[in-house]
Amino acid sequence: MYHCHMHLYLAGCQIKTVETIKDMKPLEQFTHTFMESDGIDETMAAEADVIWLGLQGMDVRKTVQTMIRAKREETELIVLADREQMLLLSEELPQIKDVWIMPMEEEELRFRFLRWQQACKTSKDYRQTSHYLDAAIDNSPNLIWFKDVDGVHMKVNNSFCDAVNKTKEQVQGQRHAYIWDVEEDDPACIESEQKVMSTRKTCIAEEVIQVGNEQRTLITYKSPLYNIDGSVFGTVGIGIDVTREREYEKEVLAKTRILETVFTSIDCGVLCHSLDGSRILSVNEAALKILGYASKEELLDKGFDMVASSVLEEDKEILQSKIEELKNEGDSTSVEYRVKHKDGKVLHVTGNVKLLQENGEMFYQRFMLDCTEQKIRERNNARHQMELVQALTIDYRLVCFFDIDAGVGSTLRNDDYDGSLFGVIFNGDIIFKESIERYARDFVCEEDREVFLRECAQEKIRAELNDKKSYCVRYRIMRADVVEYFEVKIARVGIREGHYEVVLGFHSVDEATRSEMEQKGMLQDALSQANKASQAKSVFLSNMSHDIRTPMNAIVGFTTLAITHIDRQEQVKEYLEKIMTSGNHLLSLINDVLDMSRIESGKIRLDEKPCSLPDIVHGLCNILQADVRAKQLELYIDTVDVMNEEIYCDKLRLNQVLLNLVSNSVKYTEQGGTISIRITEEDSTDGFAKYVFSVKDTGIGMSKDFVDHIFEPFEREENSTISGIQGTGLGMAITKNIVDLMGGDIEVYSKQGEGTEFIVSFVFRLHFGTEQVYTIPELRDCRALVVDNDINSCESVAHMLEQIGMRADWVQSEEDAVNRVQDSGSGDGYRVFVIDWMLPEINGIEIARRIRQQSDEDALILILTAYDWADVEDEAKAAGVNVFCSKPLFMSELKKCLHFALHGEHAEAQGSEGNLDKLEGGRILLAEDVELNQEIAVEILGDAGFVTEVADNGQIAVEMIEKSEPGYYQLILMDIQMPVMNGYEATKAIRKLENKELASIPILAMSANAFEEDKQEALKSGMNGHIAKPIDIDSMFATLGSVLGK
Repeated sequence: MYHCHMHLYLAGCQIKTVETIKDMKPLEQFTHTFMESDGIDETMAAEADVIWLGLQGMDVRKTVQTMIRAKREETELIVLADREQMLLLSEELPQIKDVWIMPMEEEELRFRFLRWQQACKTSKDYRQTSHYLDAAIDNSPNLIWFKDVDGVHMKVNNSFCDAVNKTKEQVQGQRHAYIWDVEEDDPACIESEQKVMSTRKTCIAEEVIQVGNEQRTLITYKSPLYNIDGSVFGTVGIGIDVTREREYEKEVLAKTRILETVFTSIDCGVLCHSLDGSRILSVNEAALKILGYASKEELLDKGFDMVASSVLEEDKEILQSKIEELKNEGDSTSVEYRVKHKDGKVLHVTGNVKLLQENGEMFYQRFMLDCTEQKIRERNNARHQMELVQALTIDYRLVCFFDIDAGVGSTLRNDDYDGSLFGVIFNGDIIFKESIERYARDFVCEEDREVFLRECAQEKIRAELNDKKSYCVRYRIMRADVVEYFEVKIARVGIREGHYEVVLGFHSVDEATRSEMEQKGMLQDALSQANKASQAKSVFLSNMSHDIRTPMNAIVGFTTLAITHIDRQEQVKEYLEKIMTSGNHLLSLINDVLDMSRIESGKIRLDEKPCSLPDIVHGLCNILQADVRAKQLELYIDTVDVMNEEIYCDKLRLNQVLLNLVSNSVKYTEQGGTISIRITEEDSTDGFAKYVFSVKDTGIGMSKDFVDHIFEPFEREENSTISGIQGTGLGMAITKNIVDLMGGDIEVYSKQGEGTEFIVSFVFRLHFGTEQVYTIPELRDCRALVVDNDINSCESVAHMLEQIGMRADWVQSEEDAVNRVQDSGSGDGYRVFVIDWMLPEINGIEIARRIRQQSDEDALILILTAYDWADVEDEAKAAGVNVFCSKPLFMSELKKCLHFALHGEHAEAQGSEGNLDKLEGGRILLAEDVELNQEIAVEILGDAGFVTEVADNGQIAVEMIEKSEPGYYQLILMDIQMPVMNGYEATKAIRKLENKELASIPILAMSANAFEEDKQEALKSGMNGHIAKPIDIDSMFATLGSVLGK
């Protein structure tokens, strides 16, 4: 039950009145809190549930109006007034709950307060009852509604609103059509409600309601609503939505029909009969067919009594006893039996019998399957098993049959006529365990004995043959002091009368095993070779990654310098030449990476061509220059007795060796250290010469243990000094492999904390080409002075000057150089000065200026440097310098520089400009799909005077040629890999044109497919030649000239 606590406020009431009211006990379920004041307390008024307002001595209307404003709207106001005051309250009476006429006796006061309590309780009881009813209605899952006599919905619950997808505000006050979203009110619904109101009886019906595009099925209970006078004023309805239940009923009905169909048509027979076997409750067609009857009636007529009469006599008792052993509901059993049909055909039946109960009656449900074919297969399998046993007796030297459970057996075959294989162990009746142990002891090699006994144990055999038909055990025996490989095959026969039966077959596998071992050895050798080839491939790819970074650094560095000095043409040209050198080196490396045939063989084919040793060494300096400068290292390079500068060698491989050695020196030499490179020629005989390259640094050095393994792949010195230096440990392994491939030798000497020296020597065939030889008779017997702080460089240059025929001296400081000039006098003064640019305390230009002031006017001053001199060339000439020479200085370069200083002539080749001059221009069609490549080719050809038209693919190129007049294009440059139509297809299409002049236009492949097979494919498709990307300008114009006949 509910509880109600009331706040009662007594305002302006006499003391006697207050005490009387407070003395009254609250009714059950109620409690009171009293508040009182002489006048009006607005706070108490706002809190009170009921107010008694005494008007004695008050301004009646004003007091009442003040209280009405102060109280809450729902608070009850009871006024205590005399009759005269009552007459003044006519306007305020609607807002007053009650008026008690004063004065009033105590008993009347108690009576009136009790009547108020009872009225209050009645009100609260009604409210609580209404709450219960509303809660029950609103929270009911069923639809509930109240309608008036006109069918207008006066009240509905939440489930009703959910069903029609509308709110109560939208539903209440509306008729059927609006609520259910249909065009008009449902006549059947109206009729049923009219019937309810007229008969005054509850009507139960199933109604189908249209809700939008959906139909809902409701079971409705409609009852009349009565006025107080007993007249009907409407209906109340309860609707239970059974749409889903009806769907389920339909689904169950459909499934039941399907099951009935399955029951009558499946191959599995189903038969249900009473416990005494006198009544057949149900039987399907499959069961009748299996038992050999056409109908249920025939089955009964033929004497069905628990068991059908068609069951073979010898099986009837077994089947009946199996059925009768079922005692409790749910018990089941499996059984096999045979039936004989009228035509004499015997069927094998396997089935299951289960005891069930339905509607209070116990009955047997029997399932039966025709397993005749299965039985036939089992017999065939058994026969096949015996055939396998027979086959074993043919192929095996000894075959035995054993009952594993009993541990006994017999010999089926024994071809060991002399007893050398099995003796007499397996003759006659044999005991399994005893025979196997004796055989192992007398014949099986000691090393295999334990394994043989374990694999042939009875428990092991049973475990192995649970999942497979057979398994083999291989072992060795001693036969006439010779080891021979044998094998026993253990095959499962089956289980007969509870006993596990197997067959053991023994035979020699000596020849097969030895052949298998030989093949396995060959496979291991092949695998080893494959692993070596794979390792070689991996190492090669790692090598390329290791070696690409150094020339790439030169490209990036000199590109940055070229952008910085973009306005200085000569300097930019020099930077670009160095970029070209590094780029060509990178291109060569990439070509080798892509040469998969060489990688697969684990070898790199040497490509020996005529090379210039100065070009190789200067290119090396250009690549390393940026790193040397960045670490502020001193780099000294000199040559000794290098008289033959033109050699045959693989320039790329020699470059790799030297780059690896010098790069390592740069990497492991701390800032401010020194690196020295010396090139010496030895033993020049019979067109060959030995060259020794020494690379020495003042770096961190290596331990003796590491030096012993330095040329092994992935070896790196692991210590704190180099732990932060990146590297794969492949560089020295690469170097050693290339040196070996080139027929050279490499040595290393190192000491931790002092530095390292690598010495590499090669024997190269000399190239005697058409290089111009400069002779300088004017300087014969003249004096020369070399100024360099590196003693090796001094000795090397002085030695070369002496070979020219000069008398050479050398000094290592500016002061000594000036003193020598002063001491030489004018009669026999120095004619040639070779000065290093970067001396420790003063640069070579300043020394040249001082020497020029004190030497003869015709004296030649050469500045020797390993660095770029473009920025100081003007200053140097102003100081009296005649010419700059690059370090390291070779004999041919020294002669060339002296010749230039004397005669002012450049002996250098003109490069690509000579080729440009030979070409007279014309119109070229370029078939190329990459916009950047188009731009490069158009610019290069434009500089040579050619007009270039571009086709974005082979198809467009063919169409442009077809539309042109003969002679309009002089030549086609054809890319190979293009969209729509590639270069090969386009060339073949052009060669097939009907116009012979157009069809014979020269076509050159210009492609990054640059291997020999690519060139041959280009010629095969009808092209006249091949130009490889990236474009070598000299090579391209030479090819154009040869094709155009210029």
